[in-house]
Amino acid sequence: MRLTALFAFCLMVGCAAWNRPINPPLDGENLALVDQSTVQPGELYVGLAFSGGGMRASAFAYGMLEELRAQGVVTGTPNGVLDHVRLVSGVSGGSVTAAQFGLYGPAGLVGYRERYLLTNAEKYMANSPLNPLTLVKGLAGGANGRTTFARYLDEVLFRKATFGDLRARSQIKTWINATDMANNTPFLFSPETFDALCSDLSQVPISEAVAASAAFPLVFTPIVLEAHQGKCDYREPDWLTAARNNPEATSAMKAQARALESYANPDEVKFVKLLDGGITDNFGTTGLAVERARAQAPYAPMTPQEAVRMTRMLFLVANAGVEKDYSWTQKVPGPGGLGLGMSIATASMSAATRSGYDAMKGELRDWQEELVEWRCSLPMAEVRRLRGSTTGWDCQDVKLFVGQASFEALPRTMRAELNTIPTRLRLPPDQVDQVIEAGRLATRMTPEFNGFLASLSGNAVENRIAAGVAAGGRRILPVGQ
Repeated sequence: MRLTALFAFCLMVGCAAWNRPINPPLDGENLALVDQSTVQPGELYVGLAFSGGGMRASAFAYGMLEELRAQGVVTGTPNGVLDHVRLVSGVSGGSVTAAQFGLYGPAGLVGYRERYLLTNAEKYMANSPLNPLTLVKGLAGGANGRTTFARYLDEVLFRKATFGDLRARSQIKTWINATDMANNTPFLFSPETFDALCSDLSQVPISEAVAASAAFPLVFTPIVLEAHQGKCDYREPDWLTAARNNPEATSAMKAQARALESYANPDEVKFVKLLDGGITDNFGTTGLAVERARAQAPYAPMTPQEAVRMTRMLFLVANAGVEKDYSWTQKVPGPGGLGLGMSIATASMSAATRSGYDAMKGELRDWQEELVEWRCSLPMAEVRRLRGSTTGWDCQDVKLFVGQASFEALPRTMRAELNTIPTRLRLPPDQVDQVIEAGRLATRMTPEFNGFLASLSGNAVENRIAAGVAAGGRRILPVGQ
């Protein structure tokens, strides 16, 4: 009775921590996330995607990055494979590590464990389930506003850095993924999205984007963006027009196109409400699948120079999700209450993630074929202009490797322990270190990663295949084979 009265009171006075919009209108144009004039194209192109899962996901992604850095002998560069990362995508807890690496590069890993992973990122949050007010605020819209997690991230990591700072400092295209609750689609913090909002992405703090990506329902109030229609000269991109009229366009592409249309229509959207990106895609791979599907050029999202010089591409997903929970299937009652809500949310997130990952792999298979066809159609004069030389040119020498590092490949005992680690923004040091080591080991045991290294090292492919089978039980094959 007391809780019911408190809930009714909160509904009347508004207990939820409603967030005010923080995105300014656009004055000019949104520039690309990366200044391509500063990028030095090479033979390797590495893309990474970090899943959600709270601090567990942040630590697992960090473990993957450390393992990639350890492969310096193969690549011949100071930071190993990390020196060839050109794209990083993050969701929820994984978005923290993605943003840290995107903003600071390999140098951002130094001290990251101590500055963030071992700390209490729930410092400013109301999160006690024993506090009736916290529960009621959650049910009323969200227990925590943007001044909690985003504030903490700025204090310990980002220092109020914006997407403009990201462009100025980094050569890594960094995608932070949230969920648009009205359109039920992934929301990508990208120039194209903010063009439709007539909003200046360069002034948006990175911490706010990460907070939106990690805004789990009930725990956080949705992050709010304002649609500034009429305050810029917005023209919809050609791919959007094509998607509207193309019956063969994918459903994901049409959904993204419809979302952008709604942002430009004041009768439909005045404010965009964002929650955890894992709701629609817990790997953050939908953005790549959609970008390839809407690409107007066979080499996109690369530049022509990158596409001509590139011979090997690796795309790795760090999946820090725990395995299925069968505890309530052993008895007739349940799940109920919070357990039922979590089961529904987990089922939805898992289904969306699987379909997004499969779509991304399909798009990459098609991309490999289109890329080879485009390269082989180039006149030698154009090859020389883009590549600098035709020496050693082989238009068909392109291999793409796509893999997923997860708890599944790890020893059973270790996997069982990892599956007990909760999805929180604060973990004890022993669990943090356990997850970091799991990230390193899972990456090392990913067959596709071994295949990528084998294609660089000059070792006998057969030996590397044997090593991959021993580690992961599957043959090492690049995408498309």
